[in-house]
Amino acid sequence: MNIVCIGAHPDDCECFAGGTAVRWVQAGHRVLFVSMTNGDIGHYAQSGGALAQRRAREARVSAERGGVQELILGYHDGELEPTLEVRKEVVRIIRRWEADIVLTHRPNDYHPDHRYTSMLVQDAAFMVTVPLFCPEVQRLERNPVFLYLVDSFQRPVPFRADIAVDVTEVMDAKWLMLDAMESQFYEWLPWLEGQLDRVPREPEKRKQWLREAWDPFLRTHTDIAQPALKKWYGAKKVGQITYAEAFEVCEYGHQPSDDEIRRLFPFFPKRGRA
Repeated sequence: MNIVCIGAHPDDCECFAGGTAVRWVQAGHRVLFVSMTNGDIGHYAQSGGALAQRRAREARVSAERGGVQELILGYHDGELEPTLEVRKEVVRIIRRWEADIVLTHRPNDYHPDHRYTSMLVQDAAFMVTVPLFCPEVQRLERNPVFLYLVDSFQRPVPFRADIAVDVTEVMDAKWLMLDAMESQFYEWLPWLEGQLDRVPREPEKRKQWLREAWDPFLRTHTDIAQPALKKWYGAKKVGQITYAEAFEVCEYGHQPSDDEIRRLFPFFPKRGRA
């Protein structure tokens, strides 16, 4: 299969779908992480081209650690707009990757880049099948399944966990992917939270700090995923799952049956074995 995760910034795909991506890669499938913006203002001291280049290097290392491919578009951080030209670019990316699954943010996210990324992907959801829209790239004969990444926002409607993936066994790989994004997880986000002075300098201590600092946040995703975990893994297994990533099926695009979801997520337990 071909999977495309389209996030607003370098680190969004890794944070919300990194473990599932590793599981897909381990199962022999291709995964592309796309960042719509280059992250060039996501810092308290650096900005512009130097920061964008740094974020690109970090994303490349993170992708190598996870076994995924990565693509960062050149739109400025904080300035993404859902224009026709950007929509066409998203359509071309999905078509060229011949995507079976496309993941992105929900449209009621807190960050304007997240919201507009979601809008762009939603606007592309039908157009990827239209022959005379962007005719220079072969249309997709079958509409992909579009999925939303998890969030905790409640209005106008809360996230609904339709699918959840146990990523406990691949968390070492996910932590390494996040660790590669030094400017984000060891500088910018700790600075925003007033915790920059708590970040160790030594690499191994920093990795331990990363796990301790981000464990509560990632476990909230496991909490949100509980209904879907019970469905796909069985009630007996749920108590053994520490980390999970959850996804909501978008109304746009192909609407998968439970059997199709099991094919798209081939690491779910076989029926009768949960």
